[in-house]
Amino acid sequence: MGKINFGRVLLGGLVAGAILNAGEWVLNGIVLHKEMDDFFRRCGFPQPGNKFLAIAVAITFVLGIVMVLGYAAIRPRFGPGPKTAIIAGLFAWFGVVVYQNVIASGLGMVPINLVVMVIGWEIVEYSLAALAGAALYKES
Repeated sequence: MGKINFGRVLLGGLVAGAILNAGEWVLNGIVLHKEMDDFFRRCGFPQPGNKFLAIAVAITFVLGIVMVLGYAAIRPRFGPGPKTAIIAGLFAWFGVVVYQNVIASGLGMVPINLVVMVIGWEIVEYSLAALAGAALYKES
């Protein structure tokens, strides 16, 4: 079993993070724009500003890096390639998207139809990000 190539984890992770950030911008800024505005108004929250956007973009790049690190970590067990990338993406997708959306829905914060749409969108987004990031990963 080879050592993890952290330079390639970083490269692949930044690409995965860029894909995740683009997907989140399209989903939240365009597709769900009205629903997001309604949610913030209903909860009495101000619209997200530049500080929030900077934090969200940065942590999403970190998420991409962690996703590719996960790919590198499970690669010896599952083998290199798209199947293993999808598995790594599914781990991240479940931990980030499914968990918190089901909890929010259970609390009555998000309607179930919106949760189903977001979960469906995100599984595609996370899979594409994992595939792209893993494609750039090579062992040392």
